[in-house]
Amino acid sequence: MEDSTQYEKLRNDSQKYYSSIGHLKSAALKEFIHFKSEGFNHIVYKNSNNERGKKSQILRFKLLPLAKTLIELSTTYQEFEETIQEFVVKKKKKKVRKSKSVRYWGIIAIIEGRKIKVILRKIGDTGDVHFWSVIPAWSTNKFRDIKLFSTMKGDPKED
Repeated sequence: MEDSTQYEKLRNDSQKYYSSIGHLKSAALKEFIHFKSEGFNHIVYKNSNNERGKKSQILRFKLLPLAKTLIELSTTYQEFEETIQEFVVKKKKKKVRKSKSVRYWGIIAIIEGRKIKVILRKIGDTGDVHFWSVIPAWSTNKFRDIKLFSTMKGDPKED
């Protein structure tokens, strides 16, 4: 019981902190990074049906302040990927699938003795760049379906 109470408090505190950021200027991309609800939801859920493990969520919650610092201070990004993904959008009151380009940037650095990776995302040509995830800078090798251009390790959609 006590562990779930601590988890809920950490989650609520992290959500308040995340919401308080709003947006901040990225030195690497030279534009504002928006902290939208979908970024926080991605920390909690892998996709709409699967919640991440509690340990993974807690780790990501604790890395949020470092992610903010990294976005503000880093002058370069180390990874980039552009893909085509399908999204469900409303068109004339109907839900339809639409393909859009999605760009991911990975910023990796050691901050306060922790090597972390922050993933930023932009959907389409007119969307805002927004925070997508923060993870320890681990390496994975996964095959992705359609890649227009990629220098990323891992799967930015899931990490």
